[in-house]
Amino acid sequence: MINFILRRIFYGILVLLGVLVLVFLLFNALPGDPARLMLGQRADQQSIKIIDKDLGLDKPLSTQFLMYCNDLSPLSIYDEKRPGSAVYLDTAKYSHFVSLFNVSKTKVLVLKFPYLRRSYQTRRKVIDIIASTLPNTAVLAVTAISFASVLGIFLGIVAALLKDSLFDRISVILSVLGLAGPSFFVGLIFAWLFGHVLSKYTGLNPDGNLWTIDDEGNGRYLDLKNLILPALTLGIRPLAIIVQLTRSSMTEVLSQDYIRTAFAKGLPLRKIISKHALKNALNPVVTAISGWFASLIAGAVFVEYIFGWDGIGKEVIDALERYDLPVVMGVVLVTSILFVIINITVDIVYALLDPRIRLK
Repeated sequence: MINFILRRIFYGILVLLGVLVLVFLLFNALPGDPARLMLGQRADQQSIKIIDKDLGLDKPLSTQFLMYCNDLSPLSIYDEKRPGSAVYLDTAKYSHFVSLFNVSKTKVLVLKFPYLRRSYQTRRKVIDIIASTLPNTAVLAVTAISFASVLGIFLGIVAALLKDSLFDRISVILSVLGLAGPSFFVGLIFAWLFGHVLSKYTGLNPDGNLWTIDDEGNGRYLDLKNLILPALTLGIRPLAIIVQLTRSSMTEVLSQDYIRTAFAKGLPLRKIISKHALKNALNPVVTAISGWFASLIAGAVFVEYIFGWDGIGKEVIDALERYDLPVVMGVVLVTSILFVIINITVDIVYALLDPRIRLK
């Protein structure tokens, strides 16, 4: 089991290294001068040189990549004596660290948080921007996948029990429609229909955040109704997948001999479904749920933008409009790490439940 876990972690690290290299090369190959983006109309050659030196843009691309890796690595090396060094320790930037030991003029330390650079526009640390927006995206993704999982499993079970009935055919048609509708298109329809046309009946808004500022100056309060439309929009596609998977898997399990034996013994339908059929039918469904949950965190970009949800997806869109590359790079890296962690966790849980997986 330990070898299985270590192997999965090793593969995850390889994936993250590949993402790191691709992200760095891609965004450094894009046109645009960060110094001019930061200075705007005030840009002059002397100021541009200062900014380029501060960002390390005056160094070769290979050196910039090593600096970037050094900023992200938990174990980092910095030269605290030479401000001109490529790895000069600037405590204003690298404020969260624990010093291990010194070798001559070089300091070896452990970063508590990776340094993802600063926003070109706001000069805020990217890690702080992500920390303030990622929880909102996580709430949205958890709500969407919970809605899709509960309703999808229920509808899939009913469709399997009523196979070839009108309900079964309708559920299949609706699942296909749910898969066919892009999230950004469904989001626009929901925002217009339920948040504008029918707003006096639904009480919903076409946009809004999890926290709303009180008009009377009493701070902010939790406004859960703003979560409904974006969560429904984000959950429709995984809902369609879960319904189809549950129906297909339950239909196969219900045709097994041990299920027919349970019916012949006169066991109640509820007990047969809950105790025997469901736990064997849910393996592919759990795989789909875990995969979709990781995808929802990374793929909520358009939904958040449409509904004005203050999450990591909306932050990426705003950063792209401003050409704020450090924010985009940081978000891509963080979402990649979350995706890998979730998939490794699912693999480990599966290996605990089914020892045969450890042999693969």
